Amino acid sequence: MTLPNECNYATPLDEFESTLKPMWLRAQAGDALAYRDALAKIAQRLRRFYGRRLQALPDEVEDLVQETLLALHIQRGTYDNTLPVSSWVFAIARHKLVDLWRRRGRRDNLNDSLDDLTEDQHPLAQEELPSRRDLAVLLEQLPESQKQAILLTKIEGLSMVEASERSGVSVAALKVQVHRGLKQLAALVRSDS
Repeated sequence: MTLPNECNYATPLDEFESTLKPMWLRAQAGDALAYRDALAKIAQRLRRFYGRRLQALPDEVEDLVQETLLALHIQRGTYDNTLPVSSWVFAIARHKLVDLWRRRGRRDNLNDSLDDLTEDQHPLAQEELPSRRDLAVLLEQLPESQKQAILLTKIEGLSMVEASERSGVSVAALKVQVHRGLKQLAALVRSDS
């Protein structure tokens, strides 16, 4: 006699795995059509996975799906065919989700939403400081490489690695540009005082 909790009901993940694994194994053996079909099936599942977790950020879902598919493509050689494909896929997907939360948390936690404030609660605009002390004016006086390095790391808050990837400049060169730019900004502010 089988107890109700011991019944062999296939879960959606089991069904997903049972159709995905043969496709993925054929893809790993060089079958381009199986690879395309496997990625399409994975993308469909990832949209649901991310959609449930990012209901407040629906614009991020498709970007995250594409990032994950790219990571799967790049890391496909790391797949161990003795393990479920879905476990490997969702391990990478969870890492991509954590990366997104870290990026957004670093940016979003720095700012409170002004949308929830009434008109009388909005901060008053302060009188403009003299133009020489205005950051935008000061930044315009720097060489373009130093200005970009400071904007990416100090204004946008990107890590050196993220800024390096975006700018195409090595991390070491970026650090030098930031250092020299900040030093020159300080000299500009002192000369204006």
